[in-house]
Amino acid sequence: MHPIIPHLWFDNQAKEAVAFYCSFIPDSHIVQSITLKDTPSGNAELFSFVLSGQPFMAINAGPYFKFNPSISFFLNFDPSRDDRAQEHLEQTWSVLSAGGKALMPLGEYPFSKCYGWVADRFGVSWQLILSNPAGDPRPFIVPCLLFTRERFGQAEAALRFYMSVFPQARLGRLVHYHDMDATSPFAHALAYADFQINETWMAIMDGPGDHTFTFNEAISFVVNCDTQEEIDVYWQQLSAVPEAEQCGWCRDPFGISWQITPSILNRMMREGSPDQVQRVTQVFLQMKKFDIASLQKAYLEG
Repeated sequence: MHPIIPHLWFDNQAKEAVAFYCSFIPDSHIVQSITLKDTPSGNAELFSFVLSGQPFMAINAGPYFKFNPSISFFLNFDPSRDDRAQEHLEQTWSVLSAGGKALMPLGEYPFSKCYGWVADRFGVSWQLILSNPAGDPRPFIVPCLLFTRERFGQAEAALRFYMSVFPQARLGRLVHYHDMDATSPFAHALAYADFQINETWMAIMDGPGDHTFTFNEAISFVVNCDTQEEIDVYWQQLSAVPEAEQCGWCRDPFGISWQITPSILNRMMREGSPDQVQRVTQVFLQMKKFDIASLQKAYLEG
């Protein structure tokens, strides 16, 4: 199984942002960059990179979507694996908050001795937490989905849905608001849960309050598939909004955007000649659901 890959959509700051993240997050590096020519956004720069073992992608594709806290990334500083965990958390907070905005100030909370939520200078949101060393270990980076506004209260249904869609899935923690406070007005809303799909851990929460944001395509999740059958199965289950279908992108019943992508496309874009890359790009720009046979034909012709 391939890991789930968060994909970040920038107007024109992807190169700067990727270099920034790789500069301070341990075990991080840029894998490759390519230019997709003649897209609806013009020439779009696409970057593949790894942050602390978690693969990411980023694209410069125009000012169409803005990052917001509905999708953020936990950074888990685990004292059982790092005896300077809090010091490193505070250093990372200082780097991320420079030119950014604190959404929850760095400090002590009932759920952690040291925690803070910050939007960096590019608008991407990060939750830095000193993990409980007695708990089950989690990766350093965990994407987090926050259900707000009209989607408040749907987090647990979404969790169960994703665990049914992906063949390799398991549940981690599951905490409702009433588990922490029996008088909570949010009854059975999900305060926090995490789960693993296709080797990738994700977190999910219901966010009460008068929020102004909800999910959009600024952050999507790439699912690489080895066969057309895999693409067809994921597309059938995850695509719930026909008008959102384009170039392998789809939107699920809960508003999260996914990219259902053939893994062979990565090899074509990495190893192909400029002419091959251009032919393949022009073919997939016309697609909704990806068709592997048509991509292979475009790659090999000429």
